Amino acid sequence: QRQLVESGGGLVQPGGSLTLSCAASGFTIGNWTMAWHRQAPGSQRELVATITNIRATHYSDFAKGRFTISKDNTKNMVYLRMNSLKPEDTAVYYCACPAFHSWGQGTQVTVSS
Repeated sequence: QRQLVESGGGLVQPGGSLTLSCAASGFTIGNWTMAWHRQAPGSQRELVATITNIRATHYSDFAKGRFTISKDNTKNMVYLRMNSLKPEDTAVYYCACPAFHSWGQGTQVTVSS
């Protein structure tokens, strides 16, 4: 059974940093594109970043220069490092494997002073 479990969310002040983690089980992330999405209250879920099996990365415009997606195939983990956080980054962040339409339960990130 494929499963994705996010962790690392929390409350951070504007300008601060957080690293989100996603633990995958039931499949090998090294073979697939992995993604982070987010959903803010009252908004649709949106793509944050993707990383392919060969580590090619793509970022949505709001994430470029501030967020970094990475993975550790040996640990079957995906990460999202977020720097220079803004209040508008407040959302539930989800890890996903698009090929399997698999999603985690999400982790809340709140950026507030």
